[in-house]
Amino acid sequence: MSYADAGGCDIYYEVSEGDPEAGTVVLIGNLALGAWQWGWQYTALAGLFETIVYDPRGCGRSDAPPGPYEMRDLVDDLDAVLQETNTRRAHLVGCGLGGCVALAAARHTSRAESLTLIGTPASGEAFDASDLRADPAATEALRASTTALLSTDFCAAQPDVVDRIVEWRSKEDASPAAQQAQLAAIEGFDAEPLYELTTPAFVVAGGGDSVVDVAESRRLAEELPRGEVQEFPDSGHLPTVERSAALNDELVGWLEA
Repeated sequence: MSYADAGGCDIYYEVSEGDPEAGTVVLIGNLALGAWQWGWQYTALAGLFETIVYDPRGCGRSDAPPGPYEMRDLVDDLDAVLQETNTRRAHLVGCGLGGCVALAAARHTSRAESLTLIGTPASGEAFDASDLRADPAATEALRASTTALLSTDFCAAQPDVVDRIVEWRSKEDASPAAQQAQLAAIEGFDAEPLYELTTPAFVVAGGGDSVVDVAESRRLAEELPRGEVQEFPDSGHLPTVERSAALNDELVGWLEA
């Protein structure tokens, strides 16, 4: 098991056997959610790129120090993983809170080769965490949260996937206290002014996203100097799950370009 030391906080990470010459991709997780959330993308990316996935502080196998956390803490987690893996620059792929971490890293460090921002706001004011937060020990609360993050059609067509996600969340998601600590980081977040962020950015939006409104994703793509947007009108907050095949194709094409 591999850990990076972020100022005394142990951050668990995994690295694929992909080709580092093709570039390194780092998957940065959402508020409350464990590394399970990247299972669909990790498989698609790991054979093409060196791919790193890690548990942010508070989730999975990483430490959960007392909060509140600041965005600087979460950027330090990312930086510690990159230092431990001898990675100078990487393509940062983040969802929700993870996208905010990527934006903050692009502003305050020289680590970001590109940004992929899935269901990501420009500020904490545009982030509604209600549907993300659930106690991992409460199965019905996890199920209600999971179905709220996905479209009704997907949940009806793929009930077995919903069941598996609920099981994974019970094992990997952050505790209520750690969720509150993570939420503090995003509540104080503001990426403005966006025109200063010149890193290439691929913005992904679900038309039915209840956490970050699709209009906010459009604005993010429009105001980032090198931003472009891909919308999945029939998806909720997690196109990573319900539109994984289409999203993976778009993501690989973006990263290769």
